[in-house]
Amino acid sequence: MMPVKQICVYCSSSNLIAKEYFDDARSLGRAIARNGITLVYGGGSSGLMGCIANEVLANNGKVIGIIPDFMKQVEWAHTGVTELHVVGDMHERKKKFLDGTDALVALPGGCGTLEELLEVITLKRLGLYTKPIIIVNVNGFYDPLIDMLHRCIDQQFMNRDSDQMWVVVSRSEVVIDAILHAPSWHDDAIHRATLK
Repeated sequence: MMPVKQICVYCSSSNLIAKEYFDDARSLGRAIARNGITLVYGGGSSGLMGCIANEVLANNGKVIGIIPDFMKQVEWAHTGVTELHVVGDMHERKKKFLDGTDALVALPGGCGTLEELLEVITLKRLGLYTKPIIIVNVNGFYDPLIDMLHRCIDQQFMNRDSDQMWVVVSRSEVVIDAILHAPSWHDDAIHRATLK
């Protein structure tokens, strides 16, 4: 098992979501800090983004925020993170999320979180990102997406072993263990991406 030094977390910026999502984000923040792992995230101060960053910082952990300039201009940026990287646009932000990252974790979120998660699954399918992807399915939030991904597999839009690209857990307490025990993925995945 490779050591986990840096985890990127995709998650919501909404302050209006249920308390259980915030509780779970705090749990992940504590686990990240306790294990000496650096959090990389979207750089925001609100919602689950602000929550997890604050929890890591409160437990003496390191937080790297990556935010596009236009979001910083409207004061969405978290001003207390260890490092704040301001980038030109959303595409640059998503690329920087994965630089040096040992695993990707998706907490519940809206269209931005879903888009980021599906993009990294696509990158993994092409062999361009082969690290663990953990989907934290709090309260069954991701059930419809997981069903859709399995439908893609069942109807042969994706390979039979495509569900080895991600691991689904129901709560953040087990995320670190899930990363350490995630199935390996093919370095040559690009040669298997087109079904014939």
